[in-house]
Amino acid sequence: MIHTDIKEILDFTFLKDDATRSEIVNFCIEANKILPHAVCVFPENAELVKSILDEKIKLALVSRPFPIGSDSVEEIRENISGALALGADEIDCVLEPRESRDFPDEVDLEKLVEMRNTCSDTTLKIIIEAPELDERKMRSVIRMVLVSGADYIKSGTGKRGKCTEEQATIIAEEVNRHRVISGECKGIKLAGGIKTKKELEQLIGAVNRIDRGIAERGLLRIGSSSIIV
Repeated sequence: MIHTDIKEILDFTFLKDDATRSEIVNFCIEANKILPHAVCVFPENAELVKSILDEKIKLALVSRPFPIGSDSVEEIRENISGALALGADEIDCVLEPRESRDFPDEVDLEKLVEMRNTCSDTTLKIIIEAPELDERKMRSVIRMVLVSGADYIKSGTGKRGKCTEEQATIIAEEVNRHRVISGECKGIKLAGGIKTKKELEQLIGAVNRIDRGIAERGLLRIGSSSIIV
């Protein structure tokens, strides 16, 4: 059962590589019952999902490859363009973390600029894979993502670890810092292993302790396949 308080900020997610048609249909039926802000699915499932989905629900597509981010600017452009052609209202795209001490650097900035330019006016959520990053790298990546023009910082794919209160706090601090310095209000999407009401409340609480205005401005999202009451 979906926790009713978060329907308006929920990106209801179904990212199963070997999903059957029946599973996708059942997911869409459930989405139409709860009416989340958006559904987040693979591009290859977009046509079927759109044929069933209530028109009030936005279609968020992850850009392939997923959950690993592409190293090729050309591939990034091609995959995002393909997702947009399928009718995506929003794009979730992985910036692949690297072990290099210099990460993030100009190589990563080039990728981020391409993601933003290719998306044009479409909402862009950059997945930073926070579970893979230490605090220094996380803050550096977030700052680069924000100045490159992304609309949302997304904590992770959920494939490489859970979203934690510490991650949510750091992301909120950097988004708030960016707002104070630049005047731009950016969004946060928390995702990865969020399955209970307690986990949900802890993560939202972490963001609100830094800047309650993020949620009040409609810029807080939760990515989950199931929120348990």
